[in-house]
Amino acid sequence: MEFLFDTANLEDIRRYGEIYPITGVTSNPSIIKAEGRIDFFAHFRKIRALIGSERSLHIQVVSSDAESMLKEADAILAGVDNDVYIKVPVTEDGLKVMRVLKERGVNITATAIYTKIQAILAIQAGADYLAPYFNRMENMSIDPRAVIAEIADLIRMYGYDSKILAASFKNIGQVTDAFSCGAQSATVSPDILHAALQMPAIAQAVDNFHKDWETTFGEGARITDFTA
Repeated sequence: MEFLFDTANLEDIRRYGEIYPITGVTSNPSIIKAEGRIDFFAHFRKIRALIGSERSLHIQVVSSDAESMLKEADAILAGVDNDVYIKVPVTEDGLKVMRVLKERGVNITATAIYTKIQAILAIQAGADYLAPYFNRMENMSIDPRAVIAEIADLIRMYGYDSKILAASFKNIGQVTDAFSCGAQSATVSPDILHAALQMPAIAQAVDNFHKDWETTFGEGARITDFTA
């Protein structure tokens, strides 16, 4: 299982990257909007410097026609680096773009997936990652668990190399459900991971352990007080 951060916030990537075992960072125009009018390529080069070359960086094109998307993909690769995964929506023009990019050896993340047929077509077009929109599907009365499970079954059945990169989450329960249904990876806002570990029961358990230790060894006692 892989966790990726769904953010373009440098401080969040820096702070939470020291805590959570992420394998990459994803972004889209809506996420970038939260950061304001950034120096686009310089900003993503900073993200690359933070996460290193061993982690994946996914950047989305914003146009809707194939010609413009290809130009944007070329600009991203030239402006950041050649290892970027170009995020392309699974539309007719998007599928055309994926085929062209894959012929060039470019990394591809197929995004805006709501249906099984979108995933199948993206796989055939050479997508490395498939990004089904979990919460958005639920809001449209589409069962994301069933869609992800069916895509996962097809990948196993036919031996495809594409991975499911589940996206669009509002809570950690959706994230764990995506993994349970067969997603190999999930891109999650750091806020969701942070909130998942803020349960009062967790804090209470840690506090009880601390109190039991001090009851046994005295107030302020630490394991480092003992000699090996």
